[in-house]
Amino acid sequence: MFRKTLYLTLLFVLFFAGCGPASAPTELAVPVSTELAASEEVAPAPSAEIKLTDDLGRPIVLNGTAQRIISMAPSVTEILFAVGAGGQVVGRDQFSDYPAETANVTDIGATYEALNTELIVSLKPDLILVAEINSPEQVQALENLGLTVYYLKNPVTIEEMYGDMELLAQLTGHEAEAAAAIDALKVRVAAVDEKILPLSSRFSVFYEVDGTDPAKPFTAGKGTFITLLIERAGGFNIASEIEGYPQLSLEQVVAADPNFIILGDAKWGTTPESIAQRAGWANLSAVTSGQVIPFNDDLVSRPGPRLVEGLEELAKLLRPELFK
Repeated sequence: MFRKTLYLTLLFVLFFAGCGPASAPTELAVPVSTELAASEEVAPAPSAEIKLTDDLGRPIVLNGTAQRIISMAPSVTEILFAVGAGGQVVGRDQFSDYPAETANVTDIGATYEALNTELIVSLKPDLILVAEINSPEQVQALENLGLTVYYLKNPVTIEEMYGDMELLAQLTGHEAEAAAAIDALKVRVAAVDEKILPLSSRFSVFYEVDGTDPAKPFTAGKGTFITLLIERAGGFNIASEIEGYPQLSLEQVVAADPNFIILGDAKWGTTPESIAQRAGWANLSAVTSGQVIPFNDDLVSRPGPRLVEGLEELAKLLRPELFK
């Protein structure tokens, strides 16, 4: 229960911290994976001074490409490994668990609580990367310790996520690797778009974020990556007109009668069988047709390269006949 509540709290932080476009510069024939990029890392050559402005409007100056990085957000960690900079990551938040190589990086603990500044300082970082899951107050606290902190807003589209990859590649000296990874991702997205865009009809979807209270489960609404990806994958989110992460009553879901129910909270134990036991849900179209499907929520809630995998999985889920 605690972990589910914490997870939802983090989602709220991500959304309500602001979902506007990032101000910084803006997942083929053979797909490029984050594991491949991490296994082929090459230390960047020495570089000249880097001067940029972060998404809090603050000038950031580095003497050269960052060599000792602490990442305080899972999306940032995934991007760093995807562009080949995983070997330069000396610390990461406790929720950064992908790719597998992150297990070898020092865990600095939770970033929604008081920061373990003693541990952070001991790692001697030359750059700390934070995102919207982190507060401006945390940024200030780290700066007060004499540390260099770059604040990165969440992208609001897949295309803006490419820009974040380019930015972190610039900060770490991996521009060529990032360009190759982005090109591979674009080909994969285009392959989905080619199949989905011509469709004239869409299946309705209820995406469950957290069913801790099964009488009023949380879902994803307007302005979230989950809704964006469902729609790009050829679906229609029944909560798409409600801002953020609303709760829907059982009656609201019954009235919408979705074609699919996608269980982003499957890792917390929600099952298709438990869904069918909710009052009035046994006769929902998704239940009677067997379209209540567990799903890896990390693919759609972390604004990093795996959003492309999330798009692919959703499209295959909604339109399997197009991906045989």
